[in-house]
Parts: sequence; structure tokens; C-alpha cells
Amino acid sequence: MRYHSFLVKYAEIGTKGKNRYIFEDALIRQIKLHLKKVEGEFAVVKEQGRIYVNAKSDYDYDEVIGALKKVFGIVGICPMTQLADEGYEKLRKEIVKFIDEEYPDKHFTFKVRAKRTNKHYPVTSDEINADVGYDILTAFPETKVDVRNPEVMIHIEVRQQINVYSKVIKGAGGMPIGTNGKAMLLLSGGIDSPVAGYMIAKRGVMIEAVYFHAPPYTSERAKQKVVDLAKIVAGYAGPIKLHVINFTEIQLYIYEQCPHDELTIIMRRYMMRIAERIAEETGCIGLITGESIGQVASQTMFSLQVTNEVCNLPVYRPVIGFDKQEIIDLSEEIGTFETSILPYEDCCTIFVAKHPVTKPNINVIKKSETKLSEKIDEMVETAIRTREEIICH
Repeated sequence: MRYHSFLVKYAEIGTKGKNRYIFEDALIRQIKLHLKKVEGEFAVVKEQGRIYVNAKSDYDYDEVIGALKKVFGIVGICPMTQLADEGYEKLRKEIVKFIDEEYPDKHFTFKVRAKRTNKHYPVTSDEINADVGYDILTAFPETKVDVRNPEVMIHIEVRQQINVYSKVIKGAGGMPIGTNGKAMLLLSGGIDSPVAGYMIAKRGVMIEAVYFHAPPYTSERAKQKVVDLAKIVAGYAGPIKLHVINFTEIQLYIYEQCPHDELTIIMRRYMMRIAERIAEETGCIGLITGESIGQVASQTMFSLQVTNEVCNLPVYRPVIGFDKQEIIDLSEEIGTFETSILPYEDCCTIFVAKHPVTKPNINVIKKSETKLSEKIDEMVETAIRTREEIICH
């Protein structure tokens, strides 16, 4: 069947009261942005608690569904036929035709659910349910009614026009991008941080990202891997500005001056300091990391406490309570897993200690950092000033 319209369903937006229009308008902007990536001309229309995507030209159905499934804020996508009010008898015939074209195999159970928003329509919802159900049973005797657990739910919305649909394709959920501020993602080439960025973006947060590159210890392929991950996340979150920091000199200096069992935690503290500086410069109001309690030495409760100590901005860790398999499952779902497991080392794995401290003492760490005082501030300023910026979309 050729669909000319799609009904876009949202959930949380409907609870926003007098501010709902703000979220609806943000959702419409995101829908338009994502539809620019597919061929075809579309009109996105808002009407009394409903958002429609109307096709104005030929289009590829799978591409449109794929684009809409990546829009945060959409919980359901309903391919539908939109009928003008040409009389009740014509409507009943059109619905039978819709079912005939939509389901070549008529061996299914169904229920009709009519909703009459237009109270001037001369037939009630219950009458529509009964009449259309009778028409379908008469036209297709193989079908059966099941009001409790139907295989096919036939929705009929009587508004200024009449919407008919029977499929609800699951959307990404969440809130539209741009409704909840902006945050800075510490993005590595691993599995966890892209998932963390996705999860925070799903709550309506715009994302920028920072990546710590350590040439020649990490290759250009490792950097490209991070760029590719940012592009995948940007498929949901919109364009992401990726800040690439040359971290080599800072890492070598820490390696030379500090105890090796403290390397990971001290490097992590300087990453957080740099990320926060760039976040403040770019209007971000929080940091995002992919840390999960106990996964590695730098992610014990003790280590996270020491890491947090250098930050003034809030640090959001959406996968903090996930085990590794749960993170992997989500990375596969959003399409980042295969890129994340490419065998290109990031800067952390190159300089990792053989026996890193798992219960760092904040006073001991601070004392070790005093050994860096001669050069570290200048190095940090240079790293921030000379960073590369890449727009990923």
C-alpha cells in the first residue's frame, strides 16, 4: 500500500500543559531535520495534539521510517490513509479497501477502535466500531473479532479529516533535542561513551564531544573511529561538534612525574578539567561520561569520587549501574557496537598502569599532582587552544 501520510505519536510531551507547544515545535524541527536526509518533499503539520508527516512527492518508505525512528520524542509512527468526509457509507467502503490492500492474508483477529474528536460527525464511536467490524467480517470471513488481544488494531480517528491506520511502529521515545540544554560528552573509541551520549541526548540534551588523542601512540585510524562513532550518535542527536585534544605531552609529563599506579586516575582528572573548560566555553552545563561502577580501576566508587573532585559542573553517568552486557546490547541497538570494537587503541589503553590504584586517596593524589606544577597549566592551555574541531553529522 502507498501511504501519503504518517501520524507521529508522542508521550511525555503531552504532559507539559501550557508549555506543550514548545516541545511540539521542537519535535517538528527535529522531524524536518531528519527528513532532509531522505529523498522526497514532506510537509510536517501540527493539528490539535496531532503531528502529521504528509508526503508531497514520491519517497522511499523504508528511508522515511528509518529517519523518523531516530527522532527523539517520537514513541510511535503510524503509516495511515487520510480520508475526506464524503459520507459515512463511503467511509465504510474505504476502510474495507484499506484492510484488503494492507493485509493480503486475511487470517487474523482484529478490533476496531474509533475515536470521534469531531463531535458534529453524525455517527458515534461505538456505532463506527460495530458497523466497520461487521463490514470487515462480511468482506473477509476468514477474520475474527478479538476485543481483548487482537492481532490487528484498526484505528479510526474522526477529525476534520478521517485518519485510518493499523500499524504503530516503535519510535525512539524520549524528548526532542534542544529542549533540555547542552552537555559535553567525553567520547572515547570504546563501547560505553557513545551509549552514554545517546542516552543523555534522548532526554532532549544537545551534545558536544571531546576526544583525547595521543599521536603517535594512537593512530589516525583511532581518531577516525571516534569521528565515526560521533557521526552515528549524531544520527539521533543532530550535528555534534567534536573537540579533538592533543593529549600526548600531558600524558608523557604525568608518566614521567607521577607514581605509575596513579597514572590512570591523574590522567582522568586532567581530562575532566580540560573537558569542563571547553564545556564552559561552549555553553554546556554538564559533562557526560560512559563510566560504570567497578568496570575498571578508574571506575570504582573511590576513583569516581577522586575524579569528581576536580569538577564544578555536574557529571552525568547514565550507564553507571549497567553491567557490560547491558551496555553492549544498547550499543548494538543504536548501531555503535561494530565501530566501537574496531582494534584501534585509544590514549587511555596505551598508558594504562599494570597495577592501577583502585582506592585512591584524594590527598595522596593531590600531592602527586604538585609534581606537575612547573609545566602542567601551560600544557593544558596549549591543548585547549590548539584543539581541532570537527562537525559530525
